[in-house]
Parts: sequence; structure tokens; C-alpha cells
Amino acid sequence: MSTVQSDPRPGARRKSPADRAAEVAAAAREIALADGLAGITLRGVAARIGVTPALVSHYQPSMDVLVADTFAAIVAAEIGEVAEELASCARQVAALGALIDSLLGPDRSPVTALWLDAWSFGRRNTALAIEVGVQMDAWQAFVSGLLRSGVAAGEFTVDDPDAVAWQLLGIIDGLNAHAVVRYGHAGSLRGLVRTVAEHELGLASGALGTTTTTSMD
Repeated sequence: MSTVQSDPRPGARRKSPADRAAEVAAAAREIALADGLAGITLRGVAARIGVTPALVSHYQPSMDVLVADTFAAIVAAEIGEVAEELASCARQVAALGALIDSLLGPDRSPVTALWLDAWSFGRRNTALAIEVGVQMDAWQAFVSGLLRSGVAAGEFTVDDPDAVAWQLLGIIDGLNAHAVVRYGHAGSLRGLVRTVAEHELGLASGALGTTTTTSMD
């Protein structure tokens, strides 16, 4: 029968399985945001919390699953954060403008980088590929829901909110991907996204705010 290696730190308190699993998950999230999904390794997580790799392996035997779960936790939290940001908007037009500003802002760069990692690593990590699909669907449903609310309120005119949601997310993802590798500045191109959204939603030019664009460097 195999045994679980104890915490190597002198005088360290033995933690419950639930506490240790939570510690491993928290360490993985910290590593992901600092170093990307590639940084989530047995040795990396073990070093972060000061235990042996064997102990990490006991609580999380599959690093592919840990990577996938970490990605999912961070992206799901971001959706929650954005939802809170938009909750104070009195109209859906204002909420959409705020959404565009937020997703193309510098504060979202760490999560954008994780999306790029996930799209790439998902080719070889089945669990991650599945989670990428789940989270992409969640974002599409979130944006589509905002558009549908705007239609119901008489603010937007659009026949297929689902398709427009995918279109907007595709443009935003592309601009953010460019910015991650320092090709242009996504924030300076918010006007481009606003212009597309206004056209697709039957809004007057400028309804979502300034539409001035800046060419990419």
C-alpha cells in the first residue's frame, strides 16, 4: 500500500485532504496568472507550496486535469467579475460599451494570455480542449444574453444575437491576441469593435461611445 509523503517543512501542520487540495488548486492559479499554463507542473506547484512533488501528485494525479481545472476556474471568475462591472449599467447600450472597454483593457491581459495558451495546449490536452469549449460557450451565452436583453428593451435591432455575439468575441479575441505579442494595442482599437457592434445592432454611429481608431504599430 502506497503512503502519502508528509509536508517536508519543519513543524508544518498536517492539512486535511480538502485543505491540501484547495492549496494545490490555489497554487496552480497563481502560477498560471504569473507564468502561463505551461508553468503548471508537479515541481512548480510543489515548490510554490513547499511540499514534495509526490504529495502534489497524490492530490492531483493528472496534471492535464489540473491545467484544465485551473483554466476553467480563472475564466469563470472573469465572467463573474465582468458581470459585476456591468450590473450598474442602466441600459444595455451602456453595458455593451462597458463590456467592450473591459475586455480590451490591460487589466484583462493575464487572462487573455491564458486563452492563447489554452487554444494551443488544448491540441494535446483533451481535458483542456473540452474546458476551452465549455468556457467559450459560457462567454458566448453571456454576450448573447446581453444582446437579447437589449432587443427586449428595444435598444438593439438584430435577428440573430447568437451569431453577433460570436462575431464580437472573435474580433475581441483577435485584437487581444495581437496585443499579447505586442502587435498593436487592443485598447486603441475599441472604436473598431464599437463600429462593428453598432452596425450589427442597428445603432446610430457613436451610440457606444467614440469610434476613433488608431492604426496598429
